[in-house]
This record gives sequence, C-alpha cells and structure tokens, in this order.
Amino acid sequence: MRWKGRRQSSNIEDRRGTSPASFGGLRGGGGNGLLRLLPVVLRFLGVKGTIAVVLALGAYSYFSGGGLGGLLGGLAGTGVPQTSTPTEAQPVEQSAAEKAMVEFVSVVLADTEATWHALFEQRGDTYKEPRLVLYRGAVNSACGMGQAAMGPFYCPADQKVYLDLGFFDDLASRHDAPGDFAQAYVIAHEVGHHVQTLLGVSAKVHKAKQGLNEAAANQLSVKQELQADCFAGIWGHHAGRSRQLLESGDIEEGLNAASAIGDDRLQRQARGTVSPESFTHGSSAQRVRWFKAGLEKGTMRSCDTFASAQL
Repeated sequence: MRWKGRRQSSNIEDRRGTSPASFGGLRGGGGNGLLRLLPVVLRFLGVKGTIAVVLALGAYSYFSGGGLGGLLGGLAGTGVPQTSTPTEAQPVEQSAAEKAMVEFVSVVLADTEATWHALFEQRGDTYKEPRLVLYRGAVNSACGMGQAAMGPFYCPADQKVYLDLGFFDDLASRHDAPGDFAQAYVIAHEVGHHVQTLLGVSAKVHKAKQGLNEAAANQLSVKQELQADCFAGIWGHHAGRSRQLLESGDIEEGLNAASAIGDDRLQRQARGTVSPESFTHGSSAQRVRWFKAGLEKGTMRSCDTFASAQL
C-alpha cells in the first residue's frame, strides 16, 4: 500500500500507556463470575468484531453476533459499566516498527473517513467519524472489558474501534494472512460495523434477533458480518481508484485475509469439524465473495446481504 506521507486521522485515542480501570459490574448484574459466563452472555449480545475464535474462552470459541470483539455489552449500551476507576496514562514506550504501525493505522482510518464522508454526502447524510482506541493487553470500553486475545472489536455503545497492535502479528502467523492491506481490511471491517450503526442496521439486527432460536439468530449475524466485509471492500474500491492507495498484490492480500477468517476454516482448525448452523461470520467463500463485491462495485447497494437470495 502507498500509505506513507498521507493524511493521518485525528481520531486515534492512544491508551497503550494506560492500565484498564476496574469495573464494579454491569447493569443488571454483578461482575463476579461473568468471565465464566462469557461464552453464554456473548451469544446474546450484539458487539461486532473481526475473527470469531478465542480458544481460551471455552471448547466452542465463536461469539454469535460478535467475533473477536464480542465483549460484555449490547447494541443499546446495556453493557455500560456501573462504576470504573480512572487510571493515569503513562508515557508510551514503543519500537520504531510499532511507531510506524501506529502511523499506518492512522492513515488507514483517515482514508476510511474520506470514503464514508463522500458516500454519506451522496445520500444527503453526514458521516460521524468513529474513534480508534489503541491499547495493550486489556482495555475498558462502554461494552465492557476487552482483552487482546479477543482481537479487534467495535463497540456501538461508544462508537469506537478497539485495537491491540499485536493482533497483526497474530493475523500473519496464526492465520497466515500477512500484508499491510490484510491489516487495513481488518480496520475497514470494524469501521464497516460503525457504518452499520449509523445506518441503523445494527439496531435492526439486534431487535430482530429477539425471540429467535440460535440458528436463526446466527444467520442474521452472518448477514451483518458479511455486510461489514462488503463495506470494507467499498473502502478498498475508493482507496484504490480515487486515491491510488493500493498497489500490486494488495487485493490478493485482502482476499486471503477474508478467506483465512471464515467460520468453516476456523472451526476446522479449532476442533476438526464444521457446523454451518453455528456460523456467525460466514464461510471463507462467503467472506471473500462479499469483500470482493464491495471491492468491485464500490456502492452501498451492492452490499445488501439481507436481501440477497444467496450469501
């Protein structure tokens, strides 16, 4: 990607030198024992993330309607902490490589802002930019406590994307999806969830899930995640054609990343079998298909996964 020297976003919130505050509990219940209940709680909550595998949290590692970002919180802010103790930020010590990565993330975020401002303006609407929080290890959000092992996530309650930069090493090593455009795809996917929040899609999906059985709710989650993939593709389309940000090999990196985090591939790696009814993000083929749809067409109407007869 031709990202060096380009505009950086002013919406980066660096908490890498801040320890997460302690929570007194979530509305509607205390904090004790929530970690043990996390896989169950996450099944019913609507926070969105990128990859649905956290082996440390249970035998079944997928967050229905979530992903790596499936934290303790709901679409309407049901996971807002009752109490928190602020901590004082410390100076951030970082290597030259990490400093360059922060600049890269900021440039990508700025470029997503350019894309979505233009597209919302075409709709006669105004795009509200999200903030991107950088952290290390653990972080407080309006959706609860996030851990680096959960990967990048978007919290609709505070409209922020959360990212531990160490995830990109994991993306390359564990998921065999290296490259700067693969990393940019991850960021653009989370921003895609922000777009869904602004458009009202996230709230509609959250409401529609009420009363559904697990398989039906999972299917709605798949459609929402695939749309976020398509929205990430829309960004890639305009970044390449309007601002010449992409270079040879970038598209292949992005498609490889989309394939690497398909539910079927992750389930097969984690437990050796595949259960399509439990998919929450879509198969590798589906994720590639919808990411490619956004890349090729660059329009929001090309991303209506909810009306599509075939995912």
